[in-house]
Amino acid sequence: MEHPKQEKTLVIIKPDGIQRSLIGEIIRRYERTGLKLLSLKMAIPTEAMAVQHYYEVGGDAWLEEVGRKARAAYEKKGLTSPYATNMENGRAVMAANAKYLSSGPVIAMVWQGNSAVGLVRKITGDTEPLTSDVGTIRGDFTLDSYAMADLDQRSVRNLIHASGTVEEAEQEIKIWFKPEELNNYRLIQEQILYDVNLDGLKE
Repeated sequence: MEHPKQEKTLVIIKPDGIQRSLIGEIIRRYERTGLKLLSLKMAIPTEAMAVQHYYEVGGDAWLEEVGRKARAAYEKKGLTSPYATNMENGRAVMAANAKYLSSGPVIAMVWQGNSAVGLVRKITGDTEPLTSDVGTIRGDFTLDSYAMADLDQRSVRNLIHASGTVEEAEQEIKIWFKPEELNNYRLIQEQILYDVNLDGLKE
């Protein structure tokens, strides 16, 4: 069994995060918790790669669930979904997300550390920036909302993608990085974070 300090997660700074010049701020937020950056690359994804990112990990079950949530959101506002089935709704959401993710350069990163997936999601904030807590990246640095995104018929612009589970992270990392691109090294701060006896601190 892997030690908890080996847990990895994928983070993508989306095109709006790049255009808002938030790269350094976003990296700083994750880095100062003690997470270790294993790899980083800038790329402009094709729409096909963006679709792969969303569909390969979640598949039809993800499409169905996303479509169900979208339908429920329409109904909550007293509206009728323009799509006949949850699957059709889910495919429309995926297409919008893929268009957004492939609209410009992104930065993909792999972070490692204890509870990396959950910690990154906590720091990042909820999917909708408008309702994200103050202190999170989305809550502090952007103002988009589901309502405005729906009005403009686009994806919500929330700066970042962060893996939802350890299993998702494993699959997503394989899409964006080759195994040899993940750097194995030791940070000095890991002695404070993980060494059992704090050996070697005293002179």
